Amino acid sequence: MKTLERLVAEKLLKISAVKLQPAIPFTWASGWKSPIYTDNRKTLSYPAVRSFIKIELCRLILEKFENIDAIAGVATGAIAQGALVAEQLGLPYVYVRSAPKDHGLENLIEGNLIPGQRVVVIEDLISTGGSSLKAVEAIRNVGCEVAGMAAIFSYRFPVAEERFKNAKVDVVTLSHYEAVLDAALKTGYITEADLETLKEWRKDPAAWNPGK
Repeated sequence: MKTLERLVAEKLLKISAVKLQPAIPFTWASGWKSPIYTDNRKTLSYPAVRSFIKIELCRLILEKFENIDAIAGVATGAIAQGALVAEQLGLPYVYVRSAPKDHGLENLIEGNLIPGQRVVVIEDLISTGGSSLKAVEAIRNVGCEVAGMAAIFSYRFPVAEERFKNAKVDVVTLSHYEAVLDAALKTGYITEADLETLKEWRKDPAAWNPGK
């Protein structure tokens, strides 16, 4: 029987929400060269995948976190999926901007949180963890407790895992980098040589040089 991680990885690869190009690397916004690019917003365009992810995120939340009062999505990638999860669970919903609005009420959090509420944060993708933890900080700053974070996919970078540990944030994900590599190899998406390149990048993505 396939694990959830492997099943989700296959679905993400099939709809090109995750793309692997070891021979023609992508350039991330950070400037990093990468053989992988992830855009989980694409899942919203496929009703069956969208619903599957919603249900599995809800299941993870109910299994891992207790007494949840609200759901918070992280802008922009997790706004829609967070709303879907909150609707399924029948919970209040907010989303957290990357920066406060520069007009009106200058909100950083859109929606209404009450101090003391226990909140689960929804992410579409975890890379270095920086933007995710900014959302956590914003929620804590209004007097709420972050019960944990549930994400569709994580690269499982050591720097991110260390950051979440230091911030005392429990993270659960539907899938991760290793599961994608396993699914891609078994379906013939990549070769054994590609696999080695992808593993090498994962060791030190900031310093990875595709020309070597």
